[in-house]
Amino acid sequence: MKRLFSYIGRYWNWYAFGMVSTLIASACGMSVAYLSGAAINTIQAHHPQTFGALARMGLPAEETLGRIVLMMIGLALVGGTARWVSRFVIFNTGRDVEYDLRNDLFVHLTLLGPDFYERHRVGDLMSRMVNDLNAIRMLIGMGFVTFIDAPGTFVFALVFMLGVSTKLTAASLAPFLLLIYGIKRLSRALMQRNLKVQEGLGLIESKVQEALAGIHVVKAYSLEDHEAGLFRTANDEYNELGLALARLRGAMVPMIRGTSAAAVMIVLTYGGLLVTQGTLRIGDLVSFMGYLGYMAWPVTSLGWMISIYQRAKAAMKRLDEIFWAPPQPGALDRGEERLQVAGAIEWEHVSFSYFGREDSSSNGYRPHALRDINVRVPAGSKLAIVGRTGSGKSTMVKLLSRLIEPTEGRILLDGRDIRDVPLRSLRKTIGVVPQEAMLFSDTLARNIAFGEPAAKPDAIEWAANVAGLGPDIATLPHGLDTIVGERGMALSGGQKQRATIARLLNYRSSVVVLDDALSSVDTETERSVLQNLEASVRDHTSIVVAHRASTVRDADQIIVLEDGEIAERGTHHELMARHGIYAELFHRQLLEEELSSY
Repeated sequence: MKRLFSYIGRYWNWYAFGMVSTLIASACGMSVAYLSGAAINTIQAHHPQTFGALARMGLPAEETLGRIVLMMIGLALVGGTARWVSRFVIFNTGRDVEYDLRNDLFVHLTLLGPDFYERHRVGDLMSRMVNDLNAIRMLIGMGFVTFIDAPGTFVFALVFMLGVSTKLTAASLAPFLLLIYGIKRLSRALMQRNLKVQEGLGLIESKVQEALAGIHVVKAYSLEDHEAGLFRTANDEYNELGLALARLRGAMVPMIRGTSAAAVMIVLTYGGLLVTQGTLRIGDLVSFMGYLGYMAWPVTSLGWMISIYQRAKAAMKRLDEIFWAPPQPGALDRGEERLQVAGAIEWEHVSFSYFGREDSSSNGYRPHALRDINVRVPAGSKLAIVGRTGSGKSTMVKLLSRLIEPTEGRILLDGRDIRDVPLRSLRKTIGVVPQEAMLFSDTLARNIAFGEPAAKPDAIEWAANVAGLGPDIATLPHGLDTIVGERGMALSGGQKQRATIARLLNYRSSVVVLDDALSSVDTETERSVLQNLEASVRDHTSIVVAHRASTVRDADQIIVLEDGEIAERGTHHELMARHGIYAELFHRQLLEEELSSY
């Protein structure tokens, strides 16, 4: 909760103003209860035996009663206004705290590396961004008002009650001491059950997000009933967690109400006895009952206050798990501009393991995605990386853009270690088209201009044509202004990949990286797009990862990866002459193309 208090501290002046307004409202309420008793005592003074005494004091009973009524009306108006002001100020300030917290949380999420997202489900993160923040807003809004109003009202009521009768006050508070002990015993269990319920809600949202994101696969395999069964199981577990929490909360309600009823019974019994004995006036007893009513509200709300605090505490614990996650190295660098580079790239004794530097098993064996990679790419040249599935091709280019960091070795850009380059500047200099095409639920034009939002329409259209999207755009209902849907669902796989290539062209980076970016198009379309692309980035260093060896024959240098190591390297003709892995892949793909043409 320390982090939350630091956010609240930014608005301490508004919270202080709201606190003062709340206390004024409570004091006015107590004063009205006090004046109610005074009014009854004044009415009782109309009795002929006591009226003469008031008259001798120079103040008629009717005038006294009138003044009391006017004071009660004035205090009620002041108290109501103060209560409205306190809620208006504190609720709005709570929204401001939530706004700051949500902004900082999202910014921090953008700074985290891929390893964080491999460990956390998107649905669970969404639950934290929405449901957990809502729980915190309840605490810093209505919860804050209650945490100030309830103790303040309790203290005011206690002071006024002691002013009426110390003995009656002590007797009426006895049940509340037992209640405080019982609630303290329930508090820890309430915290644990709140945490489990919020974690369960995160799992539910993760399941929904995964099922809807993959709805086409679910339908293609006719697994609707299967997925519904899995969701029902998760929902049943969440329901049980919610019922367990409800049972605990439900136990608190009768405890609190029973305590309040016991206190009222004690006051009526013992207070009535004091009135009959003449040691307490009837008006004072009425005022005391009013104070007790005010005191009952803080005690009654005690269960709700504990519940909302424990829920917010559990929510903040889940948010802290995100805030405590360290940003990706270099993510906080403030570099914004593209680097002026020639584009020479070198992998120098680079190894990478997804299990990190530690051994992944007791026998000391550590599987490497890449092992001792040494490649030099001269500025302005083209490197092609080929290999079988799982050989480490995508890992190699992820290292270049620092989506992951080398386990061993280093990568140089114009002789400079890329870890010494501001991360944002590096990524503005190296443009990557990933293997999985990612489009946003927006127009095709804005997806192409994603890296350069200020791009002009002519530049966007040029990039789309170079990427081979011209004929496809003509078939779309609104051309480049067509909404492509979530993850580009309105487009085919090949269209999505070409849209991401157009995005890269519009980005105008110095180094171009295509990570198997045309795997969903046919060979002829791939060759055509690559030819257009090469003409547009002729002076740029380019790296092409391809699963088709037949499309990289014009590369200045080709490396063949096998089990994370460079098995072969050379030009197309040199590798074909060796009759090794590359030649095998090349001939196999030629055969596949011939068979597909029939």
